[in-house]
Amino acid sequence: LLTHAYNYLQKSSQQKKTFLFVGTKRQAAAIVAEEAQRCESHYINHRWLGGTLTNWSTVQKRVTYLKELDKKEEDGTLDQLPKKEAALLRRERDKLRQNLGGLKEMTQIPDVVIIVDPKRETTALLECRKLNIPIISVLDTNCDPTMVDIPIPANDDASKSIDKILTNVTEAIAHGLAERKADKDSKDAEKVAEAPKAEKVAEAPK
Repeated sequence: LLTHAYNYLQKSSQQKKTFLFVGTKRQAAAIVAEEAQRCESHYINHRWLGGTLTNWSTVQKRVTYLKELDKKEEDGTLDQLPKKEAALLRRERDKLRQNLGGLKEMTQIPDVVIIVDPKRETTALLECRKLNIPIISVLDTNCDPTMVDIPIPANDDASKSIDKILTNVTEAIAHGLAERKADKDSKDAEKVAEAPKAEKVAEAPK
């Protein structure tokens, strides 16, 4: 099953599909964030807000607001505000970053969702199923494998087990990204090689 998941993710990545990692339990949170960032993907590792996918347009506005607050912090705008107002905005930014920080680069609903412990992430699971988004899931014996598209049996309460599987997941996506880049570089090289030939044909005497 892990091999099946690897092949599916690699192919999906090569096809320019986007991925969302979901894992909010303590044992998974840090690993989810680290591995998602390693393969240029999105993640939720603190709390799944209801409607994150089914009401994405509203959530996206909150993500945009988070970006605005981050920009104000970076350019010093917050420092110019009264201390009380700046403190309130920073508190709001920290809360948004905690819940939505992993979605800052997500511009649309993901093509594939990777869930650690679907029993815990029931809301995320149901939203994916409602939107027909393929689900790859790390699940234990207490979870229903028929609720996901590609189940990966594992001890989803053990950090080492989660780390090992998500590392494989990340490698599959990264492999697909590398192949996509190689294909693009190859096509670009072909265009460059063909350009002089086209010029010679154009310059040939009639």
